Amino acid sequence: MSGKIVGIVIMISALLAGGALYYLQVYGFYEEASADLQQVQLLPLGADTPVPILAENIEAIDADSSPIRFRACFTTPSSLAMLTETYVGLERAVPRNAPEWFACFDAAAIAEELRAGTALAFIGEKNVDFGVDRIVAITQDGRGYIWHELNDCGEKAYDGTIVGEECPRRESN
Repeated sequence: MSGKIVGIVIMISALLAGGALYYLQVYGFYEEASADLQQVQLLPLGADTPVPILAENIEAIDADSSPIRFRACFTTPSSLAMLTETYVGLERAVPRNAPEWFACFDAAAIAEELRAGTALAFIGEKNVDFGVDRIVAITQDGRGYIWHELNDCGEKAYDGTIVGEECPRRESN
């Protein structure tokens, strides 16, 4: 009889732990992004500092647990033609998945628009955190999406490769 009780206790513990892990990954660490992150910026051609662009209806989430958990959605009246002439674009960008409850950000749909050419990707800001760039994608109809992506220095730092002199110094906390 005690074997059944131990088995039941183990099963209940596993279910509780699994539920807690799921909650923490999908809901627990995310919160509405701070006001300073709720501004859309793009990197102008030939410049090192990003500048704000016109943006409305900004929704953004972030988590302190990882620098690549930032996601945002917005709308802009700026045309793609004007943006491509003014700001640094990206040849290839792949959006990261967002939690399902953050409904405005559908990574698969954004990726499809980027592939189809109905959306273009730009650099929002380089090194928002060590080795992490902010990527901004904007569609022809003015919908915009933001996420964070590891840059070359970040990929090297996190996979254990020697970083090298071309990467900025990592600030110690």
